[in-house]
Amino acid sequence: MIYKDKIYGKIEIKNPLVKEVIFAPSFQRLKGVDQAGYFEPYFPKTSFSRYEHSLGVYILLKKFKASFEEQIAGLLHDISHTVFSHSVDYALDEGCPKTQSFQDKIFKNFLEKTEIPLILKKYNFPLDLLFSHHNFPLLEKLLPELCADRIDYSLRTGFHYKEISFKRIQKFLKNLCVIEKKWVFKNEITAREFAKLFLKLNRKYISSKIAAVVLGTTGNLLRYALGQKYISKEDLFTEDRLVIQKIKKYLQKDKKLRLFFKRFSKKPNFKNNPKNFDYHIFCKSRIVDPLFIKKGQIKKLSQVDKKWKEIIKKELKPKEYFIKFET
Repeated sequence: MIYKDKIYGKIEIKNPLVKEVIFAPSFQRLKGVDQAGYFEPYFPKTSFSRYEHSLGVYILLKKFKASFEEQIAGLLHDISHTVFSHSVDYALDEGCPKTQSFQDKIFKNFLEKTEIPLILKKYNFPLDLLFSHHNFPLLEKLLPELCADRIDYSLRTGFHYKEISFKRIQKFLKNLCVIEKKWVFKNEITAREFAKLFLKLNRKYISSKIAAVVLGTTGNLLRYALGQKYISKEDLFTEDRLVIQKIKKYLQKDKKLRLFFKRFSKKPNFKNNPKNFDYHIFCKSRIVDPLFIKKGQIKKLSQVDKKWKEIIKKELKPKEYFIKFET
């Protein structure tokens, strides 16, 4: 199997287990799940799917010689994402906007109901290994540490939204290494460049006012459609376009649904107004504190830069918005 990745280039995938997982229906479904939620009204044709990101994490881990078990964990780490990704944290009572962790809570239960366990069993892969992030230190780390998940989605977001070039991505990858199961940049300059890029992406896209509107409008549309039984909870585990198609069938007869759908599908005018608002929204905020080599020692950026230490403290707090629509 030849896969052309926008970040890592052309990759040949030979392993039969990996290929079976990729072509499994539950994994193919991720092609129809937008990574960012629904940024289309604001940044048309720039986003990417959870499928692309999941394969990217697998490729990154393979490229840096992570264990095969960790590569598979990387491939499957987002399989439990619902339609419109983190928007469901704003649609369901069991969601959590401040942590955007709904897909993590349901990961084990969801995965066990798919065809993936049978595929893994066929190749004697231990399924239970996947249910603890502690088994995969390169794949997942607590913020603000660097991990494969954050490396891939930040480089991919930067590229798709035209914040960085393919050439600059290759520079980051060339100056990255793994030491004692930790991601480490080979020099301070590159570590600082990456940290600043991540900060920019977080403020401009990931936890921005626009992100708050996207997550809020999508979440409210889904919540209302679920409440009116226009869609079911099972629909949340299909694809974005299929849910949109279902909701569209009821637009003519439901004025409130039309309002929610308009805010979701168009680019509404809005302000951040704590005194008069339609939505009070929290967004998970992300920041990294990369490691790098300096005079033979491994340092954190925050250890050599007090300003960065303060930025991390500030950025780790969830962003709070009070969205008022003007039309």
